[in-house]
Amino acid sequence: MNVTEVLQFADNLVFAKTGEHLDDLKQAILRGVWQHQKYSKVAEEYHCTEGHVKDVASELWKLLSDILGEELNKSNFRSTMERWQFSNVSYFEKAILQINNVNASADTFNSPNYNYTETGNNETRPTANVKPKLDLAEMPQPGVFYNRTQELTALEQWIIEEHCHLVTIWGIAGIGKTALAVQLVEQIKDKFEYVIWHSLRNSPSLETIQINLIEFLSHQEETELPTNSNRKRSPLIHHLQKHRCLIILDDVQTILSSGQLAGNIKAGYEDYSAWFRQIAELSHHSCIVLLSWEKPREIATLESENKSVRCWQLQGLGAEAEEIFKAKGLVEEPEWLQLINYYQGNPLWLKIITATIQDLFNGKVSDLLQYDPLFLSEDIYYVLSQQFNRLSDLEKQVMYILASETDPVPMSKLLERTQLLPADLFNAVQSLGRRSLIEKPAGNLAIFTLQPALKQYVKCHYARTLA
Repeated sequence: MNVTEVLQFADNLVFAKTGEHLDDLKQAILRGVWQHQKYSKVAEEYHCTEGHVKDVASELWKLLSDILGEELNKSNFRSTMERWQFSNVSYFEKAILQINNVNASADTFNSPNYNYTETGNNETRPTANVKPKLDLAEMPQPGVFYNRTQELTALEQWIIEEHCHLVTIWGIAGIGKTALAVQLVEQIKDKFEYVIWHSLRNSPSLETIQINLIEFLSHQEETELPTNSNRKRSPLIHHLQKHRCLIILDDVQTILSSGQLAGNIKAGYEDYSAWFRQIAELSHHSCIVLLSWEKPREIATLESENKSVRCWQLQGLGAEAEEIFKAKGLVEEPEWLQLINYYQGNPLWLKIITATIQDLFNGKVSDLLQYDPLFLSEDIYYVLSQQFNRLSDLEKQVMYILASETDPVPMSKLLERTQLLPADLFNAVQSLGRRSLIEKPAGNLAIFTLQPALKQYVKCHYARTLA
């Protein structure tokens, strides 16, 4: 009897008795005891106190003892489970039916809500096996999707196999975050009971978001929220623990400050910070996916201390971007790679410049390149202005210097040119990195540069400011 079988057996027992499955922490306790780990080790892995683990374990031992009709504890758990080992599934189900005070049928253990899959790490994860309930009115319609196999594979691994609680996909405007998330939803939605997409485009309060989520999850029109957003257990958390939910929150940058370093929550929206931490730290089977132009500071902190929080910085397309040109009827294929490099594979920028080439040059790339090898249309300028206007004065100063240099600039030269205090410069450079507006060439961790389109934008913006 291995740990996978033990967890499935224990979960079936609890589900038959309570109608609820074991949460992550309870599974971790049973797994740890089976593998002779101390409670302190479980607490360390799940970023909670040893006392909390002991309290949860005590409740779990009492529940299992009541179900089995004999005392169960940390010391005798393994030997008791081995006695309950059965030779085949039918005998297993028959024996369960005979457990004291359990009113269940064999169908209980083939619940339509869940099946169990082995992750390869001697663990089981519940995965939904029924058609999910969807609230995708705010999700864009799936369109043409350009190959993001690596990204999709990693995100599915994090969410389905590793059961991450909080995943952030971030990157510069137009890079394809929303398109990737739409494809991800289509790919994994059947593994969840509920799938919900909400946009934060209009900067809704956390209270509004929670009300909307809870109303959908509970199918009730009126919901009472906790008066204190820092409260450890909220009604929404209760639903995330009871059900397997996938929630995507788009346009997260709208609740972040402008004119400051990247990732700071706006005044009046600080409760989002506490909520993100709650989602990351409490035990549940759900996942919140955030889409943002920049990485929130709270997420950066949580990522460094909590294994259930992951971030993916989305980069531009490579050769896959040629599909954009084919779809729009561009000619002169040998010139396409030059366009991709100029515009860093940003799908939105490439679509905009492709439309310009069609409008002005009948699809001939070379005709544009002979006049302006890096043409910055007003449409691209507008998109970049939305991000540039969010920068702090320190960040703008660094951007102006990088735009004026042909080659990547070392930190020492930035210090010399800006005459900033080292701490101020370091913070500004790190912040620009969290906005995907600055690059470090591969293998050179101490020098910095801008993408060609960004460099052209900064030069144009500076010229217009002086005019």
